[in-house]
Amino acid sequence: MSVTQHHAPATAQRWRPRPSTRKAITVVHIAASVALLGEVWGLVVLNLCATLTDDGALAHAAYRLMGVLVFAGGIPLSLISLGSGIALALGSRWGLLRHYWVFAKLLLLIGVILCGMLLFQPEAMTEATRDGSRPSGRQWAQVAVVSGQLTMLLTATALSVFKPRGRIRRRSGRP
Repeated sequence: MSVTQHHAPATAQRWRPRPSTRKAITVVHIAASVALLGEVWGLVVLNLCATLTDDGALAHAAYRLMGVLVFAGGIPLSLISLGSGIALALGSRWGLLRHYWVFAKLLLLIGVILCGMLLFQPEAMTEATRDGSRPSGRQWAQVAVVSGQLTMLLTATALSVFKPRGRIRRRSGRP
């Protein structure tokens, strides 16, 4: 004769970091996000400088520096911000898909990353200005890309501060 045990239904237990861990992740997230905002502001300034100058050597140097900033700052900072933001959302009462403002911040950061990957091309601009010539029309497109990234990051910052109300509703067919 076998004995069957009745177990309570397993509920998904959320990850809850200890307060000290949560604070450490918060510090990393804020530092990476603020540094990313500063890095993108620097790209806007360098792009404007390269676009508005008549000095081909200065434009070339500015585009070369942009590539360094992107690889030394933009890429690692955006990935650190993304990872720490997801960890904070999953380990807090806010959740990742519970509140509109948290989900909007996620989408904005993904937008910043995609713009940087797909649209921002400092290497191409460096090559185009190598001989001191001006790449016709492309400079303003690059200014627009980094200005869009800056706008997205400022919007995410405002969402973090104001935390507008509104929850994402679950569909009725889900438990």
